Amino acid sequence: MSRRTTWEGTPCPIARAADVLAEPWTLLILRNATAGTTRFEDFRTQLGIADNVLTTRLAKLVDRGLLTKLPYRDGGRTRHEYRLTKAGSDALPVLHALGAWGDAYTSAEDAAGPMQLVHVGCGELTRPGTFCDSCGKPLVRDDLAWRASRLREGTIPLAEPVG
Repeated sequence: MSRRTTWEGTPCPIARAADVLAEPWTLLILRNATAGTTRFEDFRTQLGIADNVLTTRLAKLVDRGLLTKLPYRDGGRTRHEYRLTKAGSDALPVLHALGAWGDAYTSAEDAAGPMQLVHVGCGELTRPGTFCDSCGKPLVRDDLAWRASRLREGTIPLAEPVG
């Protein structure tokens, strides 16, 4: 029996989502894109990923409609930024759920702690959902930011989707 290489087109939505999101590095690239990373060099530095692997994963995320590739000038060269599309931005609840699950059921010697979601409107921590846990106001994407783990400081506005 031959090994399945794609779940694309299968009736199961979990299998189709896994086909797009379950490759090694893909979720980490999306995590960083959600936190505002857009440039190849920044992804490479932040993730410690090999150039060839990063190139392949970014291309697949562009092909699958989760990122869009936008040119910019860097000195005399044209380079590209990778920005979240609506589909990429809509993966945020999946990242939250995986982070919460990983925090609850896995461990590391020097765990940094999970990224926390901050409702900028009131400045308090909240969980993904429709309303802020602290003030009760509706959660709007533009009013949300990440609070980084203890290894990094400050809050990072969620990246704006393109398109």
